[in-house]
Amino acid sequence: MTQSSLQNTSYILAVETSCDETSVSVIKNGREVLVNLIASQIETHKAFGGVVPEVASRKHVEVITLIMEQAIEASGIQPKNLSAIAVTQGPGLVGALLVGIVAAKTLAMALDKPLIGTHHIAGHIYANRLVEEIEYPAMALVVSGGHTELTHIPSEGKFEVIGRTRDDAVGEAYDKVARALGCPYPGGPHVDRMAHEAKTVTPLPRVWLEPDSYDFSFSGLKSAVLNIVNQASMKGETLDRSSVARGFQESVVEVLVEKAVRAVRAYGSKQLLLSGGVAANKGLRKALEERCAKENIKLLIPPMEYCTDNAAMIGAAAYLKWERGMFSDLKMQAEPGLSLENWSVE
Repeated sequence: MTQSSLQNTSYILAVETSCDETSVSVIKNGREVLVNLIASQIETHKAFGGVVPEVASRKHVEVITLIMEQAIEASGIQPKNLSAIAVTQGPGLVGALLVGIVAAKTLAMALDKPLIGTHHIAGHIYANRLVEEIEYPAMALVVSGGHTELTHIPSEGKFEVIGRTRDDAVGEAYDKVARALGCPYPGGPHVDRMAHEAKTVTPLPRVWLEPDSYDFSFSGLKSAVLNIVNQASMKGETLDRSSVARGFQESVVEVLVEKAVRAVRAYGSKQLLLSGGVAANKGLRKALEERCAKENIKLLIPPMEYCTDNAAMIGAAAYLKWERGMFSDLKMQAEPGLSLENWSVE
């Protein structure tokens, strides 16, 4: 590779440690994934039935240096030729975020490269850009364990959150329902599978809130499931878990799809972007694909490997600030409540 081509190409090394995945990626020009390594902690947290923040932080510390070394080697890019170091600044678990930030700062200082603090949800949204160019204005439906949001994107890197969950995020609701139905952690995929296997469906409520609201609420739906489970237990009745799972999933999916489509129409969006860990849910993906085809709405969904937490999406989002020379100070701190709208590019 010539010196001239290096100067016209950006190579961003990105680090993601916001929760229980330790990931490092190298992204070329914000679009091409050269390497994307992920060390999962699922087996560790399975014993606790959920993510334990202190344990997650310790696991990040154990593997972060090794994964950074492996990612650089696998990318084929010399460390001196990296353009910038990106890292998830927030939101997320503060201890977990700090591990990634300290590692990224250290590498940036050692190589004398700019640092780019990156928003986790912006990463999920721009994971779509790894597979296809985004057209603006766009609408993003973000569904994950900690977030459920509808975000209007009028232009590149500008975010306006128009709807959010008022209680449980959809992924959190899935996990709680999964535990109630006796599914192991992580429960979401098990609920999705049972819903597809079900021969019958248990009727469950849809929570629409105010007629003009794009907000979501899943706490009442979760409570309705728990009530069904508890009643069956008290009466000594055999519960059709698959039927309950299907009823729960159909309720969740219908509300998500209807509000997303309504938002696309109201804001004149050219595309609907599905983002976040729950974007891997087969029931949601199928329902959105069918509805968007019917409504003639262009739908973008990242491949499965870019739906859950990963560093490639952080590199894709960081490229927006790289292009504009918007770098972070080495005094940058972890911000577990970092606002997406405040992270928007100028």
